[in-house]
Amino acid sequence: MTDSPLLVVVLAAGKGVRMQSDLPKVLHSIGGRSMLGHVLAAASALKADATALVLAPNMAAVREEAQRILPGVETFEQPEPLGTANAVLAAKPALMRHKGRVLVLFADSPMLQPETLQRLVDGLDAANIAVLAFKPGDPAGYGRLVLDAGGRVTAIREDKDASEEEKRIELCNAGAMAFRVADLAGLLARIDNSNSKGEYYLTDAPALAAKDGLTATPVLCRVEDASGINSREQLAAAEAIFQSRARSAAMQRGATLIAPETVWFSFDTVTGRDVTIEPNVFFGPGVVVEDGVHIMANCHMTQTRLRRGARVGPFARFRPGTDIGHGARIGNFVEVKNAIVEAGAKANHLAYIGDARVGESANVGAGTILCNYDGFAKHRTDIGNGAFIGSNSSLVAPVKIGEGAYIGSGSVITKDVAPGALGLARAPQEERPGWVAKFRHFMQRRKKTA
Repeated sequence: MTDSPLLVVVLAAGKGVRMQSDLPKVLHSIGGRSMLGHVLAAASALKADATALVLAPNMAAVREEAQRILPGVETFEQPEPLGTANAVLAAKPALMRHKGRVLVLFADSPMLQPETLQRLVDGLDAANIAVLAFKPGDPAGYGRLVLDAGGRVTAIREDKDASEEEKRIELCNAGAMAFRVADLAGLLARIDNSNSKGEYYLTDAPALAAKDGLTATPVLCRVEDASGINSREQLAAAEAIFQSRARSAAMQRGATLIAPETVWFSFDTVTGRDVTIEPNVFFGPGVVVEDGVHIMANCHMTQTRLRRGARVGPFARFRPGTDIGHGARIGNFVEVKNAIVEAGAKANHLAYIGDARVGESANVGAGTILCNYDGFAKHRTDIGNGAFIGSNSSLVAPVKIGEGAYIGSGSVITKDVAPGALGLARAPQEERPGWVAKFRHFMQRRKKTA
């Protein structure tokens, strides 16, 4: 049974009105990835044979996100919000051509881990249905799992429908369920809408299964795995769970986090061994930090690679396309964007490096600006190996500074500079003796006559 084909059905039809947002609920992000993205990634780790996504009408943005993350996903529409069983039934074409197991997930439950889902699917080895369950500190508001003497699920009782005795049950429904497809088809056909909302609930399946002599087994997960998100407060709580996991994973890989609670990771952040990360560092998506890198306090980076032994910060910003080379140094209040800073190069303070290559062992002085944008297009600057850019210089792209060239401080460079040459572009310095006294006298007279 474990090796039988697997179909994953993800329900994403909820609007999330409590989010107070124009953005569909499942597109709100945690750790730089949408809720839907987290769910699809966890499901993909199971190597499912097919994945189906059920949407409400007018959810093109959700469909596009799903297809971006998982190009093979098949989408279906639930025309009206008639409950979770009705939503699964919307994917009937996928169910009809499938033989094996079906895993039903909710796109607003992004904290589920692949290993948890695998245990849920494996629950079908000994049962017809597997129900993900958890034990919260306070079960109020959650559906309770009613078990028989053998520990099998005979019903899922919603909190509002539970008796006083059932409300004392600690085991609660976490939402996700796994079925054998042959059983699921018959159960869906029998679920009715005889409830206060007139909807068709997938949670009715275990009770119907028990009447048929089929078995449903609970599969326990951690409380944090069961986190469903319907509000901004719950979104923030899920972010906290994600960050705690990410920080722990980084430290287990060999990174030192001086103040872990102040470091913020994205879903795809990669950190190597003997990395040191000081307080208040933010990793956006697409960051790779190689072994031995030291990131000083208050840095922000997205789509960036920091190569072995680089030292960056404090207060450095790395925008998309940044590649900081082996042993390079980027200091305080330096911004780098779409640029390669090669091995051993330095920009120690107060500089902007955009759309450029900074060659090996080159030095970019304080106050240097690479003028890459003319108001219409971006242009590149190439700084050769070993070049020295004096402080407070402006390099107006497109421009090339040759190997070993020297740019005099305060220069505005608009033409290429040959290797080993001095580039200098300043207005001649002028001095006028006695000018200050005359100027002050003039200004005081004008003030009196005003």
